Amino acid sequence: MRQRVMRVAVAAVLVALVLLATPLALGIQTSFFADERDELERVALAAAIHVPPQFMVGDHVELPAHERGTDIGVYDRSGRLRDGSGPRKADAIARAARGGSVARSHGDHQIVVAVPIATGERVIGVVRASTGTPQVWRRIILAWLGLAGAALVALVTAVVVARRQARTLTAPLEALSAKAGAVADGDLTARAEGSAIAEIDQVARTQNTMVERLARWLEHERHFTSNASHQLRTSLAGLQLGLDAAAADPDADLRAAVTEALERVRHLQQTVDEVLRLARASHPGVPVTARPAAEVVEGVERRWHGTFAAEGRRLDFGVEPGGEDLRIPDRTAEQILDVLLDNALRHGHGAVAVTVREMGGTAAVDVSDEGSLTLDRRAVFERGATTSRDGSGIGLTLAREMAEAAGGRLTLARTTPTIFTLLLPVTEPPPPPE
Repeated sequence: MRQRVMRVAVAAVLVALVLLATPLALGIQTSFFADERDELERVALAAAIHVPPQFMVGDHVELPAHERGTDIGVYDRSGRLRDGSGPRKADAIARAARGGSVARSHGDHQIVVAVPIATGERVIGVVRASTGTPQVWRRIILAWLGLAGAALVALVTAVVVARRQARTLTAPLEALSAKAGAVADGDLTARAEGSAIAEIDQVARTQNTMVERLARWLEHERHFTSNASHQLRTSLAGLQLGLDAAAADPDADLRAAVTEALERVRHLQQTVDEVLRLARASHPGVPVTARPAAEVVEGVERRWHGTFAAEGRRLDFGVEPGGEDLRIPDRTAEQILDVLLDNALRHGHGAVAVTVREMGGTAAVDVSDEGSLTLDRRAVFERGATTSRDGSGIGLTLAREMAEAAGGRLTLARTTPTIFTLLLPVTEPPPPPE
């Protein structure tokens, strides 16, 4: 593109120079010939003044000094050369001047001017002045060479300016192209720099906005994938554990095992819906339902009791007075409690307690264990700060995002013993049917 800009600029300058220099060169030629005729006329008039009236009776004429290469001759009325230089007999131009007016002629090789000599109202002779056109052409060619030199200087200057302007125009575009290539190669941190050219600067800002939105979209998709993987893996592990236990025990109650499996499948469906709702902020067709907090914790207890028992740890659930009738978003609460219990099982120690209480018009659910958290409070909810069962370290981050999406909050209330507190908005019970 840089070469193209230069070619366009140089071509424009060349056209301008041709359009300007051609009439200027013609003007120089016309002007030089006109000046030469005027000079010959001045010399002829000056010589005519020096011709005395006695010229008619044969007196000698003293002609003024004139330039070398110019011929000046004085002719009488008969057309005979009396003094000076020129043809011996008056030519057509000299004869024309005997009519009383200045005569001019411009041929291929000579410029001629004839001026009448008058005494009173009578023409007594003619002064003829002439010079060769080669002398004029030499001056014209020198002037044309000067004009060509000036045009060459202008062209060189135009090339220099065009290169600089081409660099100014193309450098931001080349940088913009490089940034776009970096983004295409996967570097979503590449940002185009501003430019002094408003149009290119606008393109750079538009590209940066596009890349930022693309980065946010990809980050959102990565989070959705990791969130879904984390939650589904936990639910599927519980389902597989229950089915494996029923299959390994020949005396197992198959109806109870199937019932438990169906309950876990329903929970798995709710997990999918909740992750989708979190990903889209409000997933169409997935209503936000609410149930009493006591029912929610009872369902969570049924799912996790066997898992904690298999690890030799106790799991206690309790509801403080005033918290029995608190209606909370059940699916959101179940998903968050699943994350907190999984975290307590993997990283905590001793008995785990889940307590529901009322706090300032909201529902507070405390999940505590007898362990001690050594991680910094500010980093505990960052992705990758902890290690979950699937190695992603996103459980607590996902739990906080779910709580905030439901209008609640998840905080680390204490590090020793470890207590996480989930605050959820309370929903009014639906009116009884009429």
